[in-house]
Amino acid sequence: MGHGHGHASASGQHVGRLWAALGLGATFLAVEVVVGVTTGSLALISDAAHMLTDVVGIGLALAAVILAAKNRTDQNRTFGMYRAEVLAALANAVLLFAVAGYVLYEAIERFTAPPEVPGLPVVLTAIVGLTINAVAFLLLREGAKESLNLRGAYLEVLSDLVGSVGVLISGLITLTTGWRYADPVIAVAIGLFVLPRTYGLARRALRILFQHAPERVDVRQLCVDLTALDGVTEAHDVHVWTLTSGMEVASAHLTVAPGSEPGDVLVRAQKLLAEDYRLEHATVQVEPREATSKCRDLSW
Repeated sequence: MGHGHGHASASGQHVGRLWAALGLGATFLAVEVVVGVTTGSLALISDAAHMLTDVVGIGLALAAVILAAKNRTDQNRTFGMYRAEVLAALANAVLLFAVAGYVLYEAIERFTAPPEVPGLPVVLTAIVGLTINAVAFLLLREGAKESLNLRGAYLEVLSDLVGSVGVLISGLITLTTGWRYADPVIAVAIGLFVLPRTYGLARRALRILFQHAPERVDVRQLCVDLTALDGVTEAHDVHVWTLTSGMEVASAHLTVAPGSEPGDVLVRAQKLLAEDYRLEHATVQVEPREATSKCRDLSW
């Protein structure tokens, strides 16, 4: 219960920061779209597209945090709605993939005949964007260490922060040299910067949704360690998965030797899981050898 309460209070702290980041992003998005369309700057439009995913992504992250907290007391949802955060992170990744793909495609098209882009409006807009993204970046940085959901929003803001720097460089080059290729080149650079980070985010979200064991846990070694406990003859049906960021769960069946005290075996197993593997929420079933055969009869 203490762990759940800590997660709830942490989520509560994130809500205010998400609202602030959402307000900043939505305000600048309107400005960037107008200037990007007016000047015809692909670098600025690509940054506006990233800002759109920021706004949508942060909105999804905010909705997920609120939803997870709201449904915590529903008895029929035994794991609450914590997975909403993971779904939001995956949605953010899909959005970022789509935007990066569009920007790369459009930039390649423009290399054949790059249009003339006025530098000064692009530079001024980039400076404003850089400031706003820096504030949003600082707002979300701490939460990104605790929540995959917040990390998705944080990575989008980070990509836009880099994007704003790129747009600023593009505008300065255009303003000082008139080189038309600066705009599509910077747009490609922004797209390539975003893709590997987006892949990492999607991979982490999918690992949770498919209920894979956390990467830090070697399940094979965990089974060996459980079997080596005094009084245990076999460990089977061992499962380790992540409910949401910072909430890892385990379950295991332990076959005990005749004459062993089940209560003592249970205490030793829970201590091993908590101290050696940082799995404090574990359901351990201690059973005699006769009961083990029933587990093997299952087809999954």
